[in-house]
Amino acid sequence: MSQPITAIYPGSFDPVTNGHLDIIERAARTFDQLVIAVGRNSGKSALFTPDERVEILRECVSVWPNVSVTSFDGLLVKFVHELGIRVVVRGLRAVSDFEFEFQIALANRQMAPDVETFFLMTSGEFLYLSSSIVKEIARLGGDISALAPEPVQRALNARFGREGAASP
Repeated sequence: MSQPITAIYPGSFDPVTNGHLDIIERAARTFDQLVIAVGRNSGKSALFTPDERVEILRECVSVWPNVSVTSFDGLLVKFVHELGIRVVVRGLRAVSDFEFEFQIALANRQMAPDVETFFLMTSGEFLYLSSSIVKEIARLGGDISALAPEPVQRALNARFGREGAASP
């Protein structure tokens, strides 16, 4: 009998989008356990704190019993080794994503040859979608109901001073 496989899906998730959830759902079907890891990147200016992003993600992924959410600091491969995980999931939207992610995967392989990167293409309906786009549309008062889950809609509305409904 084979060993259960746990994978990790790292990212900033500021905020999580329906494109991220597409990757999460498919990775949760592929692996026995999936850890969503919110990176604490001091070099990036984030709208939500890492703790807020973890809480939003936990609400969004609660439908998948084999998915957990945590945060981490520092090098991903070091964190992966601390958890005993050997598979990193990365989502791809376009060729530009592939070029960047390929460089990261090669750097990770150089540091940790025992860790594999598993690339998942996002579904076609989410090819254009990014957290930056969701934040900008929400900031300008646009409807993000087709772009982000309801917990994100609530959090963005609250952040931008529009309490109440999930979308304006």
